Amino acid sequence: MKKLMIPFVFLLLLVVSACGNTNNNASNNSTNSSNEGNASSSETITYEAETGPIEVPADPQRVVVLNSFVAGNVMALGTNIVGTDSWAMANPRYQEYLKNAEEITDQDLEKIIELDPDLIIAASNTNNLEQLGEIAPTVAYTYGKVDYLTQHVEVGKLLNKEEEAQNWVDDFKTRAQEAGEEIRAKIGEDATVSVIENFDKELYVFGDNWGRGTEILYQEMKLKMPERVKEEALEAGYYTLSFEVLPEFAGDYVVFSKNSDGDTSFQETDTYKNIPAVKNGQVFEADAKEFYFNDPISLDFQLEFFKDSFLGN
Repeated sequence: MKKLMIPFVFLLLLVVSACGNTNNNASNNSTNSSNEGNASSSETITYEAETGPIEVPADPQRVVVLNSFVAGNVMALGTNIVGTDSWAMANPRYQEYLKNAEEITDQDLEKIIELDPDLIIAASNTNNLEQLGEIAPTVAYTYGKVDYLTQHVEVGKLLNKEEEAQNWVDDFKTRAQEAGEEIRAKIGEDATVSVIENFDKELYVFGDNWGRGTEILYQEMKLKMPERVKEEALEAGYYTLSFEVLPEFAGDYVVFSKNSDGDTSFQETDTYKNIPAVKNGQVFEADAKEFYFNDPISLDFQLEFFKDSFLGN
């Protein structure tokens, strides 16, 4: 009987040992998998920022944006924003992308720490840049240092999505230029367009690189700017004007980036009503909060707005 038990016990030991090895292997594989995942999530790339090379996450998951002029670029590339400023938060076009984001300022350092960002994108004039850099890798952009489409490609490089960004730029230029050809054919090659905006009690007119669709109208569509606008706003980007001289800056067509909560009383005056563009029904009003920026989300919306307004599609 004892002789019969020995092979059985030996066989049992082999089974237990095999099970132990299997469990150990499974455990090791699980650990390796976990380690591989951690390695992937901790990978970095070197981005050539304005201030020099900086190591940033290869696939950032929690981005704080303290530069509303590039917030839309980040959203358009599908990267998650956990905190951004009031200007971006107020844009109706951004709402679906910012459902889980917190409104912050460059003074809210403790709040930013709580958001646990793995990347911070700021402006060159953002306060507390040094302290922000201690929280997470921080990249600052100077508005206007590069043109608006190059800016999108730069953000694409930062987020490790350069090809995606460049593809959008190429497609957008084609669409905007084709629409421009149609619009010029309809309104005439010599027709002028001006872009104005009211903010608080001030009135502004814009050049060709200050958002509000100006990049599309003047750079891509090649529509003409009134001479007074060219003289005062082209180089600076915008010009503050008194209401009394508005007729001098109004083109054959006027795009009015309108803040409904600002002063719009000038629209009730005879001076405004007698502007030819107003009398001819060639003033196109847009919500200023949707029109401020020149990122892909804003630009796609602005392009469709111009096609509908000028072509009546």
